Amino acid sequence: MGKTWDQLEELQPTVLKMLRNSLVKNRVAHAYLFEGMRGTGKREIGLLLTKALFCNSLMDGYKPCEACNNCRRINHGNHPDVHIVEPDGLSIKVDQIRNLQAEFSKKGVESLKKVYLISHADKMSVSASNSLLKFLEEPNPGTVAFLLTEQQQQILPTILSRCQVLAFHPLAPQVMMKQLVENGVKPEKAPLLAQLTNNLEEALKLNVDEWFAQAQKIVVKLYEVLKKNPLEAMVTLQGDWFLHFKEKEQIQRGLDLLLLIFKDLLYIQLDRQDQIVFLGESERLKQFALQTSGRRISDQMSAILEAKRKLEKNMNPQLMMEQLVLKLQEGSSFV
Repeated sequence: MGKTWDQLEELQPTVLKMLRNSLVKNRVAHAYLFEGMRGTGKREIGLLLTKALFCNSLMDGYKPCEACNNCRRINHGNHPDVHIVEPDGLSIKVDQIRNLQAEFSKKGVESLKKVYLISHADKMSVSASNSLLKFLEEPNPGTVAFLLTEQQQQILPTILSRCQVLAFHPLAPQVMMKQLVENGVKPEKAPLLAQLTNNLEEALKLNVDEWFAQAQKIVVKLYEVLKKNPLEAMVTLQGDWFLHFKEKEQIQRGLDLLLLIFKDLLYIQLDRQDQIVFLGESERLKQFALQTSGRRISDQMSAILEAKRKLEKNMNPQLMMEQLVLKLQEGSSFV
């Protein structure tokens, strides 16, 4: 079963308030574009509104009952008037949109309503986008479209202008931490995971990932040797870092972890202990925070963000990391 209205309202209060008003006033748009990062509830809320449109026993005029035949079939993905389109390989092909149009030119199997949900709408080929545009220009009465995307800038402006665009905000870390703990993550691990990803599924995978557990240890070790001498830091880079962080995505993850260590130091200095995410290292970090200044930490965080940008632009990862380590040590009062 999908999440209930109340559960999803906790994740995206603004979006749900707007959708509730549309349902109560009977002003549901014929096309919506849900845009926001992965894991923010776009698909679940698209299906929630779909259930509200088909539900036989709506509660309070907008909440699906989750128990009637229509709600149950939508939850199980087998309602004849609800169609979901996913990318076929790397893109959504024109044939997929044409098949959808053919399906929608027929009468609804059980009612006059029909809903289609296009996942990763930014992955439509040019011809698929043009085909969808014709569809959106002459919507059948009773038809509602949901387009979901993490990349709004990739959607044709002519398609955007025909949709009601709703922005899905990243989940508040507190909400994410609560979800993680409810899913069996230890409370001391939840803050770090909630900072690294907005996607519950990804966070749960990271929680049991041996590579990720090792990555945290290497990042903490690198931070510690930064304070000793440049040579030892370079030895750690060669001996540990480069052997563990190989792919571009893995290196970005390592830099994210390093950034969070410096953030923790800053929070300790600002006496905001409740914001710390490296909870297992908090006592050591408190000692380190006494040995540096807020300005120094800010400079070091800027250097890490700059390294992330260089990596995105395909700079040689080894050179980028060596430069970063030297920069993190520059002007340090405790090298």
